[in-house]
Amino acid sequence: MSGAGPEIEAVRAAAEAAARNAYGRLLAYLAATTRNIAAAEDALGDAFAAALATWPASGIPDKPEAWLLVAAKRRFLDGARHARVRNAAEPTLALMAEDIAERPDFPDARLKLLFVCAHPAIDEAARTPLMLQTVLGLDAARIASAFLTAPAAMTQRLVRAKTKIKDAGIAFEVPDAAELGPRLEFVLAAIYTAFTCGWDDLAEDARTALDIEAIWLGQVLATLLPNEAEVHGLLALMRHCHARRRARRDAAGAFVPLDAQDTQLWDKDEIARAEESLQRAARLQRPGRYQLEAAIQSVHAGRAATGRTEWGALSLLYAALAELAPTLGVRVGQAAVEARAQGPQAGLQLLDLLSDAEKQNYQPYWAVRAHLLREAGETSGARDAFRRAMGLADDAAVRAYLAAQLDA
Repeated sequence: MSGAGPEIEAVRAAAEAAARNAYGRLLAYLAATTRNIAAAEDALGDAFAAALATWPASGIPDKPEAWLLVAAKRRFLDGARHARVRNAAEPTLALMAEDIAERPDFPDARLKLLFVCAHPAIDEAARTPLMLQTVLGLDAARIASAFLTAPAAMTQRLVRAKTKIKDAGIAFEVPDAAELGPRLEFVLAAIYTAFTCGWDDLAEDARTALDIEAIWLGQVLATLLPNEAEVHGLLALMRHCHARRRARRDAAGAFVPLDAQDTQLWDKDEIARAEESLQRAARLQRPGRYQLEAAIQSVHAGRAATGRTEWGALSLLYAALAELAPTLGVRVGQAAVEARAQGPQAGLQLLDLLSDAEKQNYQPYWAVRAHLLREAGETSGARDAFRRAMGLADDAAVRAYLAAQLDA
């Protein structure tokens, strides 16, 4: 134990660090044994609450993860409704607690939990959100925001999915080759959504927690499935984006858009790792969405060597990506690239193809539209679009950047 009676700030910091670093591992470890995700979540939540209540007096444990697992195990057993359930779970949980107490690198069941959440028995609309909540610890409100869904509806969806896993007795295992393909698609989507949730939040602590965790899961998945091209493509995509993390704010903390970033701040080693992953994917000769997105980021990374951005190459890649995966984000990105390649009217024409329902509350749409209208000389419309983009921006630095553009 560390010294007795630590300051509450130190205790809270230790608990939050354990949550960031071990929540997914602990939950997966508990859920894999109990086959009850909801009960495992409740037990782990109570364990964190107990840590905040007891660590100020007893001291921060040398192995916080082991302490949390033991506390969660006790909470689960105390909450078991039937003696049969308690008696069946207790020996395994006790061994788990002893194992983690001896080994800080206790077995990681998160990938198994990811594939459980991607099981065909789970409602398709719930699979990726369920992975984000159980494996990476995102709350329902944040997940709902990422999926443009009401928090209450998302909460109900997640509860139903966890109940289905318990009632159906879905096995905690990586599926065989015959079942892998469709489930892998949802696993990749969950990892990428987690990465983008952290990437969209420019706060350092939040970004580190999700970005690093998503990349780590991508690395493990690439090791587990070395012949899956899209796994390497996703890893290349995340690494390319992550390489620019230091350049996204200036010295004063202001937001810096991609084409204005100082390439000297980009992580050249991370770019090299991204290119290696992209080349591994290309050698497998099975192109896909994540590989195309990684190739787009590779073109942007080329500016560090040449000093210019090849907008023609980006236009071709976006056309292929929009054909393969015409998501809202892809189509808005395509409009921004076409504007640079052919002029603002070309980009505005693509934006005008989006439906009112799609673009109404999608902040990137309004930000891109504002810039293109300004470039086209339509000042009044640009002002309105900048205001709309500011109102939809969650990050204060992004709002400040847009406000400066509006003033200009």
